[in-house]
Amino acid sequence: MFDNKSILITGGTGSFGKKYTQILLEKYIPSKIIIFSRDELKQFEMQQTFNAPCMRYFIGDIRDQQRLIEAMEGVDYVIHAAAMKQVPAAEYNPMECIKTNIDGAENVIKAALHNEVEKVIALSTDKAANPINLYGATKLASDKLFVAANNMVGKRRTRFSVVRYGNVVGSRGSVIPFFRKLLAEGVEELPITDPEMTRFMITLREGVEFVLKNFSRMHGGEIFVPKIPSMKMTELADALSPGIGQKVVGIRPGEKLHEIMCPADDSHLTLEFDDHYVICPTIQFSEAADFSCNKLGERGGKVERGFEYNSGNNSVWLTHEQLLEMAQEEE
Repeated sequence: MFDNKSILITGGTGSFGKKYTQILLEKYIPSKIIIFSRDELKQFEMQQTFNAPCMRYFIGDIRDQQRLIEAMEGVDYVIHAAAMKQVPAAEYNPMECIKTNIDGAENVIKAALHNEVEKVIALSTDKAANPINLYGATKLASDKLFVAANNMVGKRRTRFSVVRYGNVVGSRGSVIPFFRKLLAEGVEELPITDPEMTRFMITLREGVEFVLKNFSRMHGGEIFVPKIPSMKMTELADALSPGIGQKVVGIRPGEKLHEIMCPADDSHLTLEFDDHYVICPTIQFSEAADFSCNKLGERGGKVERGFEYNSGNNSVWLTHEQLLEMAQEEE
């Protein structure tokens, strides 16, 4: 699907962008991979590893619509990974978070429509479902913008979808590198926010593979949610450091006890497939799609009313050994 195609990744120097680029180069022969981001040092560092003839590095900010329009000229597929993600930073700098995550999303949409990009997938987060912090609220607004953008396409070929998943094992800012740093410093106890806290867990490669597949699956307007395992934070700490004590420090501002990916309020819109869920759009003004059968011919069925997919009621849980294998895979 990606052979001889031009792909642009916003926020492409991040953990996801690097892994996405690696897998694209391993499996396909793209005509261009455009890394769009605002940090020249990160781009320079990424160029030392990813320097294939098809690679292009564009300095730009998703807050700058004109620069995005220029960067997307001739592009077939866009992965929108750029975002302001740190919960405390978003709470302290709310307008900056809004400018990046909401205004930036609108700019990506307008640039894609201007250039008639074929397909756009925006990355979301479990924090966008029933959000209680600003980061999650801005990502929910972003999700709504990308879903609704399908009603603005007119006769253009452009289609937009969203992928939502949970904690990425080993990514920058995740709990595993944090715990390992503390252990290397010789701490006698690891901080646990709450003994009952759970999180969805996914590897970076699994996240990238899921996004890649959804480019083939999408009609436009779906929110794709993978079926992935959960883990208690206490179990995660035990797996990383058997015998090390744990200290309960309390839930931090903006945190949930359990994360949600398919809210109960959206159960009437949610379809279950073999390895994922799809949340259908609430409104379709353009051509109606049968979301129960995706472009790959996979079929899904409606979930029960009131169904909620959250990390606390998950039917699949990681063992210590599985977590360590996932963590090792990402090293």
